Amino acid sequence: MKKIYLTLFFTITLSSELILEITQGTENPFRVALLEFDGDKNISNQIDNIIKNNLKRSGEFQIFEGSDLLSIPSNESEVIFNDFKILNIDYLVMGKIKKDGSSLSVIYEVYEIKRGKKIRTSTVFGIPNKNRQLGHYISDGIYEEITGIKGIASTKILYITENESFNLVIADADGSNEQILLKSNEPIISPSWSPDSKKVAYVSFESGMAKVYIQDIASGERELAIKNPYQISSPSWSPDGKFLSLTMYQDGNAEIYILNLKNKNLTRLTKHYSIDTESSWSPKGSKIIFTSGRSGSPQLYELDLRRSNAKPKRLTFDGNYNAKGTYLPNNEGIVFVHRENKNFQIAIKYFSENFIRPLTNAQLDESPSISPNGNVIVYAIKDKGMGLLAGVTLSGAKFRLPARKGSVREPSWSGFLR
Repeated sequence: MKKIYLTLFFTITLSSELILEITQGTENPFRVALLEFDGDKNISNQIDNIIKNNLKRSGEFQIFEGSDLLSIPSNESEVIFNDFKILNIDYLVMGKIKKDGSSLSVIYEVYEIKRGKKIRTSTVFGIPNKNRQLGHYISDGIYEEITGIKGIASTKILYITENESFNLVIADADGSNEQILLKSNEPIISPSWSPDSKKVAYVSFESGMAKVYIQDIASGERELAIKNPYQISSPSWSPDGKFLSLTMYQDGNAEIYILNLKNKNLTRLTKHYSIDTESSWSPKGSKIIFTSGRSGSPQLYELDLRRSNAKPKRLTFDGNYNAKGTYLPNNEGIVFVHRENKNFQIAIKYFSENFIRPLTNAQLDESPSISPNGNVIVYAIKDKGMGLLAGVTLSGAKFRLPARKGSVREPSWSGFLR
């Protein structure tokens, strides 16, 4: 067995954090005045910057700060709504930091300028030395109040980096606070979060062939998902966390199986001479989507798990390559890799429509992963031979997360962590 290096979560911070770059915003962003929070100056500066960057990263906000404004209120009684209406500002956000020994809390308020009223007052309690997390929680509250969509600033992303070794890495959704979960001199692929975001499954080649491991994030403890002499790949968690769908080669061909994690029983789902792989569960766990070459080219198929002896239903017909599909969290459609004019793009197909909507236009976009609120898709791209992460929102905003060092690929978005 080849040597493998294992590093526990929270023990090593990488020096190659991803650097966020906004490349395109939405056409009509929310115009928000974000005032510096009252209280400890150092903490305020840190939290204000985190909130500002989180909102900007979504591509859906234009931020106005103190120097841009006609007046700067310090409390509700000083808010002059006309001063903000003149600047065509939609919302005002202000807050106060309270520090009691090692305890920290923030009270923040959101005002809707057009209606001339306060629409939210919230208190967020922080954890000592976790100001970045506190800023993410506040950002999520502001985002949800204004957009009506649950925020994702406090979620995590998982991905693979390749430099002198292969690293399984976890980071905040903005690319900061990177931590190594696993370091190996052999390839790591296909990372996948458990529904509660406490564990991850991935494929490692440390034994000389592809095997699926399950690792606890907090402790770093890990185990083989199933022990057998066959190649196993493409793990995907069921929504209840009790099963993994896998690609296995035990019958001499790549087929989709379901593994019961409690008793380790296997159930075979597909039986075809073509390759069946890259399975993913529907939000309620009643269906599975997978990639198959049974039509002569890679296409997406859906299998209804509620029906016995159900036959796979083909979902994609446009183009000669559609693969790596994932359901939207609201089950309104699927996101996948689509080849158009020799370019590999991230695309979306709503079940209510009979056509595909390309979301990106680069030459080699791959491995899409959808945020838990269904509004953002992070994916891997190639730029001058270097692997980077990029993102696109359903409203058209785009961003990139290039690393300072090394190549990045195969992102996977966590669920909500609060």
